[in-house]
Amino acid sequence: MIAREKAPRFLNLLVIKLPVTGVASIAHRVSGVLLFLAIPLFSWGFGLSLESSAGFGKLLTALDSLPFRLFLTFVIWSLSQHLFTGIRHLLLDIGAGVERRPARASAWAANLAALGVSLLYLASLL
Repeated sequence: MIAREKAPRFLNLLVIKLPVTGVASIAHRVSGVLLFLAIPLFSWGFGLSLESSAGFGKLLTALDSLPFRLFLTFVIWSLSQHLFTGIRHLLLDIGAGVERRPARASAWAANLAALGVSLLYLASLL
């Protein structure tokens, strides 16, 4: 009988050093979940804005609050991260940039582009 290596019992994700390509892949999944979870809030806001002019005024007041602006910053990051890493994954699927160096560069570009879009939004709030 062949002896097999034992699988690790506990993986501490804060200790594991992921390559940038792994970070981009995980960020793509996390951003997709965040976008999915934001759908009910945006549906509620859309319904409230169409209800009446008073509802539209309530929505404008809510949109002007700091918690909603922070939430919107995370949604904008999620949308841009999901878009840029999704394009990256599509390019990888057709064989473009599959080698290690271009894959790392495209992962860095996707992560930094999403962060840049979020920072541009935050700068527009000031």
